[in-house]
Amino acid sequence: MLKRNETRSRNMIYRTACLSLGAALLLTPLAASAAPGPQPVISTTKHEVAAVYEGSSLTVGENRFLTRQEIRREWDGIDPDYKPDQAVQAVRALLTKQDFEALFPYRLGSKAWKEVAQGKEYYKENQTDYFSYENLINAVTEVANIKLKISTRKDAPGVQEIYRLDKDARIETLVSRSSDFNSSKNKKKEIETVIIDFGTFLKEGFKKDRKRELAAFLANLSHETGGGWATAPGGELKWGLFWNENIAGRTGVNMSDFVDPNSAELYPGAEGKRYYGRGPIMMSWNFNYGLFSSIIYGDKSVLLNKPEILAQDGKIGYMTAILFWMTPQDPKPSAHDVIINKWKPTQDQIDKGLGNRGFGVTIMVLNGLEANLGETDGSPVKRRAGHYRDITKQMGVDITGEKVDTLGMKPF
Repeated sequence: MLKRNETRSRNMIYRTACLSLGAALLLTPLAASAAPGPQPVISTTKHEVAAVYEGSSLTVGENRFLTRQEIRREWDGIDPDYKPDQAVQAVRALLTKQDFEALFPYRLGSKAWKEVAQGKEYYKENQTDYFSYENLINAVTEVANIKLKISTRKDAPGVQEIYRLDKDARIETLVSRSSDFNSSKNKKKEIETVIIDFGTFLKEGFKKDRKRELAAFLANLSHETGGGWATAPGGELKWGLFWNENIAGRTGVNMSDFVDPNSAELYPGAEGKRYYGRGPIMMSWNFNYGLFSSIIYGDKSVLLNKPEILAQDGKIGYMTAILFWMTPQDPKPSAHDVIINKWKPTQDQIDKGLGNRGFGVTIMVLNGLEANLGETDGSPVKRRAGHYRDITKQMGVDITGEKVDTLGMKPF
């Protein structure tokens, strides 16, 4: 039966759409927040008055120390409710270690995983507990110290600057800039800004909603990394978090280096390195490794030079998943905002069946290819929803009436 499971898992991973957050941020403008953008510089001649909207004076990769006043003015300040020292309590208040391990006994590197994997081609004797409860807590703690700011030229999709703020150090880093951001044409366009505080993960909304967020987050990851099958020991849902690498990429069946030539100048692939799917969300492509490295480390070269870190370090893996979960991609909201009822759908989105905010809409945020699917055999939504029901039940959360499939929904 394990052999059948391996085959089905391979097929599942082959079908998994590659993550494209990096491309989305660079190619799609995000909704503007109330955060003030750069003030225009007025250029006056005898015949005309023109406003010029300046971006950052930093070069990509350069950083600067900010005063508290600058942080309040340019970053909406630092909310003490979302500091890293509260992250451990946030996770433990929602799901205990004992309950987590009961939900995922076959997670990668666990005792049960090693017993099943022994003798198989993917077995690693020194494999650590990649998806451990401790790695989850440590990841939540680390991301809570980061804020992200994305500035987009108005009516110019993809013309953006992306900044990272280390809250504790009060260091701002410019992590990305479109090549034409400061062109003479685009400088005349206003700058719209959105700011994401990753410390709000699991810390906004009613306690029930925070539990639902953690359940929805883990349910979607469990589907992407699941190794189970219909008659698997303990049931298919116990095999969530089984894989953390795309099998075709790892084994060499697919030898692509996954380097996109359009982004190679900003995020160059390192010689001999391949950027196939790794981690809880099977992150692929050089631009994602480079961007996420910039957000996590403040340095794009870390994951570009050593992409294998993503499959070796469970904390870093969880961090990439949280960053993806928390970041909106216009016209998509963040999955975080959906599940805690912070997002207000537009009339167009309501007409597409996306107005019933719940787990089903988070699926559409993460993978629009799974539109209009119910919980039927063979449907990927069945396993996602199954994990969600299983985890919320373990947490003691009643989700009666919540729409957990995507029937009647169209992509954003």
